[in-house]
Amino acid sequence: MSTQDQEKFRDSIGTINEEGLRNWIHPKKPKGKYYNYRTILSVILLALFAIGPFIKVHGEQYMLFNVLERKFHIFGKPFFPQDFYLLALAAVISVVFLILFTVVYGRIFCGWFCPQTIFLEMLFRKIEYAIEGDRPKQIKLDKMSWNSEKILKRGSKWLIFIILSFAITSIMLAYVAGSDYVINMWQHPFANPKAWIAYIIFTSIFYFIYAWFREQVCIIACPYGRLQGVLTDENTIMVAYDYKRGEGTKGRAPVRKNQDREAEGHGDCIDCKQCVQVCPTGIDIRNGTQLECINCTACMDACDAIMDSIGKPKGLIRYASKVSIEEGHAKLFTGRVKFYTAVLTVLLGIFVTLFANRTDIALKVLRMRGQIYTELPDGNIRNYYNATIINKSNHSYKDLQIKLIGTKDAKVGVSGDEKNLNLKKEEVKIVTVTTDIPKDKLKGKKKVKFGIYNHGKLIDSYKTVFIAPYK
Repeated sequence: MSTQDQEKFRDSIGTINEEGLRNWIHPKKPKGKYYNYRTILSVILLALFAIGPFIKVHGEQYMLFNVLERKFHIFGKPFFPQDFYLLALAAVISVVFLILFTVVYGRIFCGWFCPQTIFLEMLFRKIEYAIEGDRPKQIKLDKMSWNSEKILKRGSKWLIFIILSFAITSIMLAYVAGSDYVINMWQHPFANPKAWIAYIIFTSIFYFIYAWFREQVCIIACPYGRLQGVLTDENTIMVAYDYKRGEGTKGRAPVRKNQDREAEGHGDCIDCKQCVQVCPTGIDIRNGTQLECINCTACMDACDAIMDSIGKPKGLIRYASKVSIEEGHAKLFTGRVKFYTAVLTVLLGIFVTLFANRTDIALKVLRMRGQIYTELPDGNIRNYYNATIINKSNHSYKDLQIKLIGTKDAKVGVSGDEKNLNLKKEEVKIVTVTTDIPKDKLKGKKKVKFGIYNHGKLIDSYKTVFIAPYK
């Protein structure tokens, strides 16, 4: 067989038939060691996802990503737009970590941690198996005319899918708008009809994805899946078929009683196609690495069960790299891995440093527009400023003071001689600051530094300019 014929499977995807129509995938219900591990992990992740927005710390939501109001809580700690550099850096670190993880382990994230996979395989498909049965019964139901049995099964499945989609929308909205907002909507359903439009739209999107679009998200829509071909190489560990062991010298062949497969030159693969039937994206892993593979391990469990039944060692399909299959040993710490590890280490160091230096109180002082300076009768020069003070913590502050640092004989007044400031938790306060400096102490434009103090302790500072006459 020519190389072109061997690679012909790459010219199309398993979810589209020769006529260009949708080829529905009905994967066989997986079972086995790895599927059990994935189920346990999925239960934990789903539980964390469900309870995350309803946990509160100091009266505030533990996880909140309110983009509209620019209010964020991550692990109970509030973040403001002024902390965007930390969130941006955290996003970059996540991307670099994902790249490093992909270089080493391929698309293992897709099969084990991706929300799309967890929702589809661990929620919606389980419901489908419970109502419609395993692969043969689902195929039979598809071909069946719309009688009472099909209407009952499909109708009940779709109804549960809608309820699940509504629940996912509610939890997602709780992360974005706040759990109190969502609970209030449930308690007063007719108070905000516009919000229910968004509810219906997103519920419909989730229902469309999990009832119809399904594995096409991973195959067509997901940008991370397209990056796999760029990031992986012959040293990447992923779900792989050991073709040397499976093919032998004469290829695959069905198992026969009292057969000496080794003497006949046949490999351990008996061409049962169980690995194909359990694949949620409809590929044949025996064809080699494919972008459609999400490394879900369903084929590994199916193949191990077959190997057990015919008395052969497990691991014909396993986590392995092309190099480890060909040479018998893996090369993990390659040049690319070293490079990405170094970049990730540097970024983590920068993030930890910036996060450690993040203060609970942020001060920003800007000169008031339209004001230059004022010469006072006592010989002082006065400048006017607007000071923005942000309490980026979950507790209140009392008796805060704004002072000028490093300038003698300077007088600072806050909002009409109010020297002490009180801030509630997460409060943003804008005050007017007047600063008087003796005329003989300066000339022209001078850089000054304001500081905000809590019981004499400097919390944060901000540099700006003070303008005085040149003569």
